[in-house]
Amino acid sequence: MKTKNNNIVLIGFMGVGKGTTARALSKALKTMNLDCDDLLESSQNMKIKAIFDEFGEEHFRRLEKDLAKFLATNVKNAIISTGGGFAKVKNLNKIGTVIYLKASFDAIMQRLKNSKNSEKKLAKRPLLSDLKKAEALHLEREKLYEKKADYIVEVEGKTPKQIVKEIRILLKV
Repeated sequence: MKTKNNNIVLIGFMGVGKGTTARALSKALKTMNLDCDDLLESSQNMKIKAIFDEFGEEHFRRLEKDLAKFLATNVKNAIISTGGGFAKVKNLNKIGTVIYLKASFDAIMQRLKNSKNSEKKLAKRPLLSDLKKAEALHLEREKLYEKKADYIVEVEGKTPKQIVKEIRILLKV
């Protein structure tokens, strides 16, 4: 892999398939896969929803900022899937090559509703509790994702295998 720190960082709206894509990509490239939300839950010994409920979003964003510093300094040769708001961290591009997995809000909601554990997947995303606000947030974050991305991959209607193939072609890996 010839990327910054040899890391590939997947960003995009919650539910777009960052974790699924990261697992498939790490398998294809025979490298480690790190999920930022899992790392934060483990470090805090709490679920993301509980962190939001108990300490608020601002506290959660500070945790993401600290995690971003750690990843930029200590992690190499990994596929990193991020939470939906992780793109707000200032040093994102120091962690690795950033790929924005892009899909419309409707496509993301369909993906979540059609998934195996749809109720569980929707429940663990506190910012999806109000769909009108979530749709506005999607629109707002799209600009941020596009600005932060080294590459944009449209994922609507594609399988993880097709997305992985496209990323490998883009990065020549």
